Amino acid sequence: MTATAGTPTVLELIGMLVDPAARPDPYPLYARIRELGPAVLDLGGEEVPGVVLSSYRECEAVLRDPRMSSQRSRNRRLSDLLPADAPSSVGQRWFLSLDPPDHTRLRRLVSAAFTARRVGQLAGRISELVDGLLDRAAEREGEFDVVEGLAYPLPMTVICEMLGVPEADQEQVREWSSRLTRLIDGFGATPSEESLQGLLALNVYLNELVGSRQADPGDDLVSALIAVREDGDSLSHDELVSIVALLLVAGHETTVNLIANGALALLRHPDHFAALRGSPELAAAVVEETLRYDPPVQITARVTTEDMELSGVRLRRGAPVVLLLAAAHRDPEAAGNPDLFDPRRSEIRHLAFGLGPHFCLGAPLARLEARLALTRLAQRLPEPALLRDPPYREHVNLRGPRSISVPRPASAG
Repeated sequence: MTATAGTPTVLELIGMLVDPAARPDPYPLYARIRELGPAVLDLGGEEVPGVVLSSYRECEAVLRDPRMSSQRSRNRRLSDLLPADAPSSVGQRWFLSLDPPDHTRLRRLVSAAFTARRVGQLAGRISELVDGLLDRAAEREGEFDVVEGLAYPLPMTVICEMLGVPEADQEQVREWSSRLTRLIDGFGATPSEESLQGLLALNVYLNELVGSRQADPGDDLVSALIAVREDGDSLSHDELVSIVALLLVAGHETTVNLIANGALALLRHPDHFAALRGSPELAAAVVEETLRYDPPVQITARVTTEDMELSGVRLRRGAPVVLLLAAAHRDPEAAGNPDLFDPRRSEIRHLAFGLGPHFCLGAPLARLEARLALTRLAQRLPEPALLRDPPYREHVNLRGPRSISVPRPASAG
């Protein structure tokens, strides 16, 4: 389907999507893009024209298609802007942006250390952290910011403790990570000096952290990654730094949005908030519905590995395929009454963690943190009132509220 005279094209609608004014509720724009169907994406310059897809069926098919590559071309603008003395680890690709066999090898080695058993053992510690954050909030006068008081510090503390980042360094690491994420925020924004500083500073720090663990191993995840050996294979220093950076950034930035978006949806739907308070076993469904209804990652992309036709668009090898996951999740063909937040729906389908060999390695940890955080919030917030409409972070892709103001939680017990 194409736009008729006088109506915006898909690319014009995407331009509106990038506008900060759309951040509080981009879903009407996503719906209009989905109704218009696939659109050619011409980035100009030396780039090969690609396609923007927004239906659930199309996005799911691309994520399962072995002809699609996750390995995007290097950002030449980024390379040109890096100083000559930048750590070599800056040039090491994150393994989520690699294809087999490189992706297979790195994921296998990481999985040997980042195990389901290790994640499962964290439940008690996560519960302790959640209650500690809510206890501190209960002791203070005035309102409570769910983002700054819970959604951000919880996953940040968890991943830092897993990696062995000292508590004294965690606030600085959080700032570097926040700057770095602006480099990966969709639609190829030009790297800013601030984002480059975050990238470089984090790599310098993690080079030192990995080096210290190589000299003096501990019981943290970095030490476990260093110790992994499979069939004589192990991770190089730059691979270790790159993987730790990925685990650090992906291990908290997206989970912040998951917890915040889930809390906001519950606050705007008091019946579901009350249901979770009385029945904590509903937490898993609340988390899955949040991932569908308001996903923490709204956009992803692939690259064609051969000439092909996709959704009626002829594409050359190397063409970018942009997947609007947030639009796909609200496709009426994938979910009945898709604009309604309803954890009770009989089937919850989403692509928030990807599919196939690139399925998110940290999904079990994110789900665990969100379940425990939202359950305890529901139990300890006696007046679940949203005090004002929340402002949003500047991100288009890693979209989430910057703050959520509610009355302070009750004391434990």
